[in-house]
Amino acid sequence: MADYQSAFQISASGMAVEKLRLDITAANLANMNSAAPSAAAAYQPLRVVSQARPLEFARQYGLALAGGGAGVQAVVPQAVAPRLVYEPGHPYADAKGMVAYAGVNHTAEMLNLNTALRAYEANMAAFSAARTMAARTLELGGK
Repeated sequence: MADYQSAFQISASGMAVEKLRLDITAANLANMNSAAPSAAAAYQPLRVVSQARPLEFARQYGLALAGGGAGVQAVVPQAVAPRLVYEPGHPYADAKGMVAYAGVNHTAEMLNLNTALRAYEANMAAFSAARTMAARTLELGGK
């Protein structure tokens, strides 16, 4: 049964990363039209960085006992220039009438959203398949 637990942990780790990616994408889209008093203070879009981390045996054994995963993830701001819009009547307009908005690329965020949803669905399918195989194994073992 330990082999199935690792399959469950891998899928659960993948689902957690994709949920975080969905949350960050939603935050980026929500702040897309937020104005700032200066270009330096504008909202910086965020990205999730994740990678597999190889573990030495003792650490992997300890994480398996604790139910933890091996994935590494970080949320990092992107170095994107703000979107400047000419709005001389806006309270945040500078001397030239330009207002700084978050430099969020709507198309890229929607693509990221769609990719994260598909990856979450794939991890859910793998989790479901592992669950079905584990149940079938228990059923065969009982006969």
